[in-house]
Amino acid sequence: MPKGYWIPHIDVSDPEGYKAYVAATPAAHEKYGGRALVRGGTQEVVEGKARSRNVLREFADYATALACYRSPEYQRARPLRLVHSVCDFVIIEGHDGVQPDPPAAPPAPAPRKGYWIAHIDVTDPEGYKAYMTADMVPFGRFGGRFLVRGGRREVMEGNVRARTVVLEFPSYRAALDCYRSADYQAAAALRKGKAEFDLFIIEGCDPQS
Repeated sequence: MPKGYWIPHIDVSDPEGYKAYVAATPAAHEKYGGRALVRGGTQEVVEGKARSRNVLREFADYATALACYRSPEYQRARPLRLVHSVCDFVIIEGHDGVQPDPPAAPPAPAPRKGYWIAHIDVTDPEGYKAYMTADMVPFGRFGGRFLVRGGRREVMEGNVRARTVVLEFPSYRAALDCYRSADYQAAAALRKGKAEFDLFIIEGCDPQS
């Protein structure tokens, strides 16, 4: 069964006030098994725009991710965020299909993983298919795998583009190197004029977070 994910993008206006929200959320995450993959961290916005703070949280499935957001535990914490920040918040079903071929040589282990988070408006679905085929080669070469690739979703707050993709890489460096590679840039050229992207690359948090 595919996982479920929270993807909130946040601009915090009052960092001190926001701390009360952060302190109030563990009860909901522990009850519903939410695991942080990204929580702040170093990032580079490579296309379009992104908010200053980004979170990626994984749940056992899409229904559990939705249930956590709607739970009394989280709804008690949520007002503490609303008064100190603005947020675009999507909950989305994970990918359970085809993955890029893994690299021939496993990458060196890194303490933290790297992630691509992309929100996309596809303007030419037929033309976009060539990009979706071509990007698998560089993704595989750099050890990327899809966590999200479309899928059911619900925008809980704010606005995001119509399609969301999340890729996990063995490290932040691998995620950056993939984007900058000749292979990926050749693939990206195939989507020019066929889609609009907000894409940023971000370092994951410590596995125990």
